[in-house]
Amino acid sequence: MTNSGCRLTTLGEIAEFINGGAWNQSEYSAEGVPVVRVSDIRNETVDLSDCKFLPRSSLAKYEKHLLKAGDLVICTVGSHPTQPGSVVGRAAVIPESADSTLLNQNAVRLRSCSADVDQAWLGYLGRSRKFHDYIISCARGSANQVRMAIGLLKEMRVEMPPFSVQRRIAGILSAYDDLIDNNQRRIKILEEMARLLYREWFVNFRFPGHENVPLVDSPLGPIPRGWKVKSVRECIEIDPRVSVPREGEKPFVPMGSLANNSMLITGIEARNGNNGSKFQNGDTLFARITPCLENGKTGFVQFLPNEKTVGCGSTEFIVLRSRTLTPEFVYCLSRSEEFRGNAIKSMTGASGRQRVQAQCFDRFFIPEPLPSLLNQFSAVVAPAFRLIQNLYLQTQNLRKTRDLLLARLVSSDLEVPIPCT
Repeated sequence: MTNSGCRLTTLGEIAEFINGGAWNQSEYSAEGVPVVRVSDIRNETVDLSDCKFLPRSSLAKYEKHLLKAGDLVICTVGSHPTQPGSVVGRAAVIPESADSTLLNQNAVRLRSCSADVDQAWLGYLGRSRKFHDYIISCARGSANQVRMAIGLLKEMRVEMPPFSVQRRIAGILSAYDDLIDNNQRRIKILEEMARLLYREWFVNFRFPGHENVPLVDSPLGPIPRGWKVKSVRECIEIDPRVSVPREGEKPFVPMGSLANNSMLITGIEARNGNNGSKFQNGDTLFARITPCLENGKTGFVQFLPNEKTVGCGSTEFIVLRSRTLTPEFVYCLSRSEEFRGNAIKSMTGASGRQRVQAQCFDRFFIPEPLPSLLNQFSAVVAPAFRLIQNLYLQTQNLRKTRDLLLARLVSSDLEVPIPCT
């Protein structure tokens, strides 16, 4: 069934198009108005954690590039949409956290230009498969550099339902987005709690019962009595050797699957052979190459089906496996500024391709806690680690369901009931 009352129109008739602005590096400042670049547009939203800024004094001059919550933005320049990692056609709806930001070049802002067009519905239209497929057909250029023709995008034919139906569609789909956002917030909080607990217990030495444990002198300064100073290599196995048969498909983790500020490992592939790094559940994957290490790419392996399964991955990350610690402790340690700073200082090689030297782990020492305290720590945080993975899997299922529903609603393949008023 289809929604009755749909009007056939074009995208150019229902939306205002404003291209992003172009600014020189010299115009940027240390703080001010955040600038949304195509690299900041990820997962259908905007991440301002690594954005650039323009002085607030320039706001009036660039007012037409100003974004507000609910705006739809589309990336317009990049490698061909069929290439891995392409940004052309990537769409996002501006969240409240990115309200009053400025849009940079190589992206376009779409905003409803008619009272009978709901902005939320327009946002979902821009994130639909139908919309993305149309953009692929509009892409012009070589495999390395294509540009989406704005004129062709404006000509995209759209079946626009009545305003009340648009609002209903947006309401149905936003319910899924609310669940997704809630899961993502919980994931972030759980990881922050684990890292804070690690720092409180093992850096600040305020662990349960610390009042009854005196500090004693050590090469690292005062540490709790009974703890031992050891090098990382004594406590952690670096790139452990694992035998893997060449035959058959295996889970493969490319560098792009590691997150900058999360333990989650996404975009897992299946590849034949046994090349690359080898890892198992409980291992930490730590980027060894610039700029991935500086950006924070690190992951915790807990997606393999069982403890015996071995996965393969990029040769550009280091596998860290606990010897005398616990997997959760190793991951939190690898996220610490001290651990990462030591690795970064050891990097050598040509500019842009510098890599961590394994010897740096021989020279980095930590106070090794008592096994009873390590086990107590993992008993607290391991359930949080597992919940993070489960929430991620739930989120993926929610996304799939929402996208299937989105495709049918945008194509008017489903009757949308309108509640009586």
